[in-house]
Amino acid sequence: MSSALWLSAPSSALAHEVLPAIADMTQSEGQLTFDLSANLESFVAGIDLAEVADTNEAPQAATYDELHALPPAELDTAFREFWPQMAERITIKVDGTALTPTLTAVEVPEVENPELVRTSEIQFTVDLPPGAESVVVGWDRAFGTLVIRQMGVDAPYDGYLEAGAQTPPITLAGGDQAGPWQTFVNYIPVGFDHIVPLGLDHILFVLGLFFLSTKMGPLLWQISAFTLAHTITLALAALGYVSVPGSIVEPLIAASIVFVAVENIFARGLSPWRPVVIFGFGLLHGLGFASVLGEFGLPPGSFVPALIGFNIGVELGQLAVVAVAFLIVREAIRVDMGRNEAGLATGLYGVGTLVAGALAVAAFMVPGFLGGDLMGEIPLWNFFVPLTLLAFLCLLSVLNRDQLDAYRRIVAVPASVAIAIVGAYWFVERVFL
Repeated sequence: MSSALWLSAPSSALAHEVLPAIADMTQSEGQLTFDLSANLESFVAGIDLAEVADTNEAPQAATYDELHALPPAELDTAFREFWPQMAERITIKVDGTALTPTLTAVEVPEVENPELVRTSEIQFTVDLPPGAESVVVGWDRAFGTLVIRQMGVDAPYDGYLEAGAQTPPITLAGGDQAGPWQTFVNYIPVGFDHIVPLGLDHILFVLGLFFLSTKMGPLLWQISAFTLAHTITLALAALGYVSVPGSIVEPLIAASIVFVAVENIFARGLSPWRPVVIFGFGLLHGLGFASVLGEFGLPPGSFVPALIGFNIGVELGQLAVVAVAFLIVREAIRVDMGRNEAGLATGLYGVGTLVAGALAVAAFMVPGFLGGDLMGEIPLWNFFVPLTLLAFLCLLSVLNRDQLDAYRRIVAVPASVAIAIVGAYWFVERVFL
């Protein structure tokens, strides 16, 4: 694994995390009004929010920090000057006709904590032509993810738009609320995306479980305990029964990565207490997933289908991580267990073939799932280089097939060491930096 790449990858606990913008759309007196909650500093700074998960990773980070330090009146002025550029990149099509929005209000709060994102409120409107029936809404990909919520009508539209996406035609009179099945389907890719590619900490935790043993039994026990636990806390937190600050949850998630990785180095199998420990860590990870849902909320009328869909998406993401890792290490495990009677050449060929297949699968998954488009949010090399290095370790394991316990010593332990280093760095970062 490549520690340097994962150390430099965006972390969900960094101070200037990129969050979705939320727009409430209301029709009244011949106007369509949008009340938008967003981080205005990122817009004015010119940060491409589709390319980063944290503004600290952007080339314009210094400009962002300067804007973030401004008092409300000065940021208000800076945004109003920027507005004409932004308005040209907002899509509002009423019955197929493109309209340019007019800024009507800006409300910037004081900076209470300089280490937290400042969310401001703006309002813009468009005049509706007589008899208008539908609207399509979206904006430039650089402005990032957008949540659209239709207000003041029966069965309102509620949509989560990836960067650069547009809504389908929304009936202004209402009636476009997704049914339970559609809501369930819509939230599966949202959950998947927050594992692959956005959930680097969750990916490393699952890989930590994977490298414990070559046997499927220990892996199934751990994943089952982890899944049950994070399902419980995800549901409780989403319903409002549990609330733990991210400043507590995120460092503990990083610590959980270190724990499972370090135990892999010294343990040769599933200890009696490990499922219990994994269950406890699963509770923490469930709170982490809940913080994602808290950014944009769940549709009140379809809460349960959305929650189930999101959770299934998370599980599919975890299974995808395990599947890709297994494709890469499979031949090395076979050779280490003496099951490749055809000889070294077949083992080398098998490793090469499986590596090519795994990279192809990863290339498909990282850009998106079920139509998503996530290229750039997490650089593709953050996945390809660690996968390639893992494949190289597997190749060394095959070449040293005559050594005792070659797979564990050459593949599992070094990979676990790399995972522990990244987890330890994230813990320090989330607590002290």
